[in-house]
Amino acid sequence: MKALILALMLAASPAWAVQPDEVLADPVLEERARELSKGLRCLVCRNESIDESNAELARDLRLLVRERLVAGDSDAEVIAYLVDRYGEYVLLEPPATGSTLILWGAPLALLLLGGGLAVLHVRRQRRGSAAEGLSDEEEARLNALLDPQTHDEAR
Repeated sequence: MKALILALMLAASPAWAVQPDEVLADPVLEERARELSKGLRCLVCRNESIDESNAELARDLRLLVRERLVAGDSDAEVIAYLVDRYGEYVLLEPPATGSTLILWGAPLALLLLGGGLAVLHVRRQRRGSAAEGLSDEEEARLNALLDPQTHDEAR
């Protein structure tokens, strides 16, 4: 029973998304294809690489990668071809340049802005409460309440 469960778990593993008919005869090219596929997003599954996905489009992209490698393209040329065709969205980790730089830096900028505003708010609150002292009448009354002799005489 345990062996059956283990076999079913292994069969469902995303590592088996690459079909046997996709595998290249040249082990060096196949290794390059696998490495490239790990960095390419399945356009159907969103946050899965095409190496992990069982979607038809992922299969088409895996075949396209292998086709380009067999044609003699370098890894950079294969990536450039796919980015030209599908946009930077096809990359699981797009480079931090151009328009994506805003997306990479926005969370940090918002965090720093929020922290700065919080510090300013706290400083203004402290400065405001320190500037508002007690009036002469309030201070005399407070001293009377805190002075034990005055308090005893009042009883």
